[in-house]
Amino acid sequence: MINPFKSKELVNSALAGRNLRNQLINSNLANVDTPFYKSRDIEFETALVNRANEIFKRETKKELELANTAAGHQKPWKFPDPNKSTIYLRDGHLARNDANTVDLDVETTELSKNTVMITALDGVLRKQSNIFSSIIDASSKLS
Repeated sequence: MINPFKSKELVNSALAGRNLRNQLINSNLANVDTPFYKSRDIEFETALVNRANEIFKRETKKELELANTAAGHQKPWKFPDPNKSTIYLRDGHLARNDANTVDLDVETTELSKNTVMITALDGVLRKQSNIFSSIIDASSKLS
């Protein structure tokens, strides 16, 4: 069974990522008529999966470790860092004559999907708080 204390941290991280995605989508929509504006999005799911693996102590390392033959050697660095979210320019959309790449249909669809995910995560947090409240109530009745 998943520890609710640990999963709350993960749900909060997911909500933070969804909030940032909401801000980026709203920024894209606000700049739909701005010449040369490039549509942006964020990829935070990989960082979230890595954080979940770390919280729940799941080993899923699929990379080859480099040998360190001397203490002075620099540690290898990862680019992009798999534990951080990445903001990127959305590709695949044709730029209009003013070089703007915001597609109103794509942005409104992404905003709707993101809103559904935020609502689901909010429901998880509410359910967890109800569980904690019932545990506290039950323990206070035993005293």
